[in-house]
Amino acid sequence: MKFIIFKHDRGEKKLGMYSKSMENIIDLGSIKLKGQYKNMKDLIENLKDEDIEKLKYIYNDSDYPKNSVYDKSNVTIAAPIGKTESDVICLGLNYIDHVKETAKSFKDDSIDIPEHPVYFSKRAVSPIGPGDFIDSHSDITNQLDYEVELAVIIGKEGTNIPKERAENHIFGYTIMNDISARDIQQKHVQWYRGKSLDTFTSFGPCVVYKDEIKFPVELNLCSRVNGELRQNSNTRNFIFDIPTIINELSSGMTLRPGDIIATGTPSGVGMGFNPSRFLKKGDIVECEVENIGILRNKVI
Repeated sequence: MKFIIFKHDRGEKKLGMYSKSMENIIDLGSIKLKGQYKNMKDLIENLKDEDIEKLKYIYNDSDYPKNSVYDKSNVTIAAPIGKTESDVICLGLNYIDHVKETAKSFKDDSIDIPEHPVYFSKRAVSPIGPGDFIDSHSDITNQLDYEVELAVIIGKEGTNIPKERAENHIFGYTIMNDISARDIQQKHVQWYRGKSLDTFTSFGPCVVYKDEIKFPVELNLCSRVNGELRQNSNTRNFIFDIPTIINELSSGMTLRPGDIIATGTPSGVGMGFNPSRFLKKGDIVECEVENIGILRNKVI
């Protein structure tokens, strides 16, 4: 199941899911369910087992209540993740090829393949979504960069989660473009501010429920700028896989429903080219992950 936030006829935002054919949008508010889910946050935190089964049946049967279905051409897809209650937990340097290009770009020989996961946080108070604009913030940066990432969304609270039970604590997955100002990163000798400016977190186009993605996760992912392929890899190339990440993060630190873990980006980011190929106003960035979709944003 692929859950979305959508608008119809400029109306209020609604919680929905794609039909199996991907041609229609099903309004979850029009379906009688045990729980009441007003938005994606409600769904992630409170989705009941009996509602999961009912939604799977509706999704697979294609016999939708007439008043609950919209043609996808008549709706606007919005950011699936709204205001976040905590920062996004991010992994840096989780692909070997990206480690190498980072060391080269920052001219820092001390950057090497990490023995342990490298974590940092990213402020995402008001994430953007499909079709939204990325603010170039040209008054404070001229090194605007992109990073396609698979984001894991926690659905069940847990502490000290064993690797073999990691999937039980996952709700689903989405795409994140970890937009970054490289000059600000270097100026402050850490990553938080350079990755936390307004509009620098883009999620979408949907949240895919975990049973749609085979575990352990092996998904192709790529990014394009103005149609030109920049990044192209597979999550099988993680240095630290998702069970390892969840196991370590939850060791002494409770993971809660709605927590988002961004799993890192492969090589091909703008700073990795010689000369660098940073984003500029008017550029269209596409981040794509297999079985999830394409997240598209324009720089202004």
